[in-house]
Amino acid sequence: MVFQSLFLGNLPLAEGFGLNTNIFETNIINLAAVVAIVISFVGKNLSALLEDRKKTILNNLQEASLRASEAQERLNVAKNQLELAKKKATEIREEGILRATQEINNCVSQHEERLSKLEEFKQETVQFYQQKAFKQAYMYVISRIMSRVKERLNKGLDATYHVVVNNFYVSRFTEYNP
Repeated sequence: MVFQSLFLGNLPLAEGFGLNTNIFETNIINLAAVVAIVISFVGKNLSALLEDRKKTILNNLQEASLRASEAQERLNVAKNQLELAKKKATEIREEGILRATQEINNCVSQHEERLSKLEEFKQETVQFYQQKAFKQAYMYVISRIMSRVKERLNKGLDATYHVVVNNFYVSRFTEYNP
């Protein structure tokens, strides 16, 4: 009876077909009929569209996952290359420091060698000029002695000088042991 009163309204059972004046109930019935028709005609197409959309989304997700894994792989390769580059830079820096240190040591040793050669040359120069000065002084003294000897010989020997020379030779003769 509820079903009957829902679709037929307040009509008595034997009176036949009539208009339903209850709008709310009519709208519900019309809506149910439209939904049933839409589902029966459009349902298969809609489910096919949804299935295609699902496949497209899954494909997009797989492609995105593949791209993400490729990007991660490229990132790992780039990180490895960065580490290699850092190691290479460290090696180059250490080699540069080593070469610079060697070059500095080489320059210092060359400088010390030059300084020692200059010191040696200075000593030789000082020794040469000392010898030259001694030689000049020696020559001066010898020339003075020779000039005095010539002067004495030219003047002649006096008695005191003659005694000194004789005493010198006598003392030398007494010291002589054959």
